Amino acid sequence: MAGIPLPDTKPAREATELIRDTTDELIYHHSRRVYLFGARHGRERGLAFDAELLYVGALFHAVGLTARYRASRQRFELDGADAVRRFLAGHGVPADRARLAWEAIALHTTPEIPHRMAPEIALLAAGVELDILGIGYDTLPPETRDEILAAHPRPDFKRRILRAFHGGIAHRPETAFGTVEADVLARFDPERIRPDFVRLIEDSAWPE
Repeated sequence: MAGIPLPDTKPAREATELIRDTTDELIYHHSRRVYLFGARHGRERGLAFDAELLYVGALFHAVGLTARYRASRQRFELDGADAVRRFLAGHGVPADRARLAWEAIALHTTPEIPHRMAPEIALLAAGVELDILGIGYDTLPPETRDEILAAHPRPDFKRRILRAFHGGIAHRPETAFGTVEADVLARFDPERIRPDFVRLIEDSAWPE
């Protein structure tokens, strides 16, 4: 698609089917775009990366925002990271490779750090940053963008993805402390009292 190969291995096909069946159109199309944008980013920079690992990681990276995880009390990124590691282990992927996918998902909302790590981790973050924040939008040729969006449209995406973030973390607001998701809670739950890093230091048990 748009000159970017889509992995056709058994794990890739089964991951596609699983995510298509267990998430909604918003998350499915977003996840596929994340792979396509991330893979293109890697290709343009001449990076050697495991396309299957990047693809499966992209598909699983946002599952923690879905209704299945409404009882989870850990960060939504960890929900997806744990799920991808179980999936890959079940398909015989070596633990060190599965760990890469785990790290890519666990760190995909963390600024800067993923870009100093393995290509699969950096490229997942780059794909997310382009689709969510528009970072790198001007480097994407219009014809490439149009082909990807024809296959994976994003109608009203900005509003809908913010709602998805809120729906995925509103029941576990403590996990947003120190993350970009804290801004989502500030927008949708402005009356909620959130932890304050400075106050936590000042109010700690230490006398000085």
